[in-house]
Amino acid sequence: MRDRYGREIDYLRISVTDKCNLRCKYCMPGDIESIPMGKILSFEEIAYIAGRAAELGISRLRITGGEPLVRKDCCTLIKMLKSLPGIEQVMLTTNGVVLEKHIDELLNAGVDGINISIDTLDRDRFRSVTGADGLSDVLNGLSAALSKGIKVRINAVSVDWDRYHKDMCSDPYEDAWSLIDLAREKPVDVRFIEMMPIGYGKGFPAIPHDILIPAIKERFGDMIPEESRRGNGPAKYYRIPGYKGSIGFISAVHGKFCDSCNRIRLTSKGYLKSCLSYDTGVDLMDIIRSDMTDDEKRDAVLAGIEKAILCKPAAHSFTKEENISEKHAMSAIGG
Repeated sequence: MRDRYGREIDYLRISVTDKCNLRCKYCMPGDIESIPMGKILSFEEIAYIAGRAAELGISRLRITGGEPLVRKDCCTLIKMLKSLPGIEQVMLTTNGVVLEKHIDELLNAGVDGINISIDTLDRDRFRSVTGADGLSDVLNGLSAALSKGIKVRINAVSVDWDRYHKDMCSDPYEDAWSLIDLAREKPVDVRFIEMMPIGYGKGFPAIPHDILIPAIKERFGDMIPEESRRGNGPAKYYRIPGYKGSIGFISAVHGKFCDSCNRIRLTSKGYLKSCLSYDTGVDLMDIIRSDMTDDEKRDAVLAGIEKAILCKPAAHSFTKEENISEKHAMSAIGG
């Protein structure tokens, strides 16, 4: 289905939980309110919404959180979604901490790809950033996924830890250099994501990509732009000769890509969001838990999804933070 600006909307990101087993400083620091299970969508409700979305042209799904693998039987949901008519891909974004022990379940469920969020390969900095000593577990999960032939990408948020905490990092690009080395050694794409001024992220010094990309090119030489599409999102990819993986950039602020945005987001509480920047959307949980007849419910859900797509704004307002109406933390939105 096309929105009012002619963009083809074929990608739905689904948050299955607000909970997480890490406490990353820019995402979910400290204690957070635990949402009772009865107030988040069941797997059957998620599958129902995804099925209706598929009727409107949604063909690609990504399971997110919080941390999706902390929700019991998350792999069962992936298998359910894979069986839906019209759904071509179901992918997962995880912090990787418990990925290794779930890898066979994910493979059996038919997962099409896994994104692992890793901002640093420095163990002390990982512990400081996430509140946990779990880097070894994450890297084991990465190796396990690759060993099973699963397509893997690394997501790294471009944070200037040197400016945030002087004792944390002496070189603002140190993490980028080590993460890029992963793409040399392993068949994994490494993607850098600009920090977006949403939730706790507003308080963190970012490394803008109009600075980061030239710094990477200076260090690694000319990078060859990838011509083929490597994912469902807006990342621009480059290849460094001799490397097994590619380097990608999601420049949400300094490389605005709203004119080609193809996604909507479903929160764990059943709210279908049109854009990260704004709180506009449709509450689908109210519809599917109403006392409507089955036909009335189906029509109302379809109408709700259509409304969310048609009310997508032309662009986000990350460069004009006073216009951002979304007040929730990223963990509650689905990232």
